[in-house]
Amino acid sequence: MRRYVSLEEISDGRLYSENDMVKADCHGCSGCFACCTGMGNSVILDPYDIYRLQAGLGKALSVLLDEGAVELNVVDGVILPNLRMCGKDERCFFLDSGGRCSIHESRPGLCRLFPLGRFYEDGDFRYFLQTGECSAGNRSKVKVSKWIDTLALSQNHKFVYEWHSLLKGLGAVLETAVKEGDMETAKQLNLLFLTTFFLEPYDIGKDFYQQFEERKNSY
Repeated sequence: MRRYVSLEEISDGRLYSENDMVKADCHGCSGCFACCTGMGNSVILDPYDIYRLQAGLGKALSVLLDEGAVELNVVDGVILPNLRMCGKDERCFFLDSGGRCSIHESRPGLCRLFPLGRFYEDGDFRYFLQTGECSAGNRSKVKVSKWIDTLALSQNHKFVYEWHSLLKGLGAVLETAVKEGDMETAKQLNLLFLTTFFLEPYDIGKDFYQQFEERKNSY
């Protein structure tokens, strides 16, 4: 999701690498689980998130959509899945009765990242600390790589950038199609993208990154 703001407005003004220490560890919200409520459709899922959820829950995206755990929304012109918020409190579907994440081991990348964000430039990205998104006042320093808690982080870093580039490229093509009034092409491109990277189940017995490359090359 693109944000049209300056880093100075939303961060401490620094950019971090995976090996840097950052004041991100909030040790939990003492039961208020603020970062898991009222998020609207902002917890957008990428293909690796779908792979992790499928591996952890044994459910493909089509099942998660049917159960109401995940929904589809348009983000910068592209149809993408996101975690669904439920009830008057807009709680994440996966919060249990005690306010704990029931899919912590399989939680999406954006959940692992928060309250960090990504800043893309010069063919790569670094991380920044979102200063206005987390109200916890007891955060301590933690290594970025430990906070993200993702195996094969160098492969994941490469995947995240490639995925960002794919979304950016598709968004530009869709924007042109819509401007030209070619809504059918925009619809078909979105459907192909959604099917290729999300709706077609992944083989959880095989490496995700290899499967992603295969799908990217065939797309």
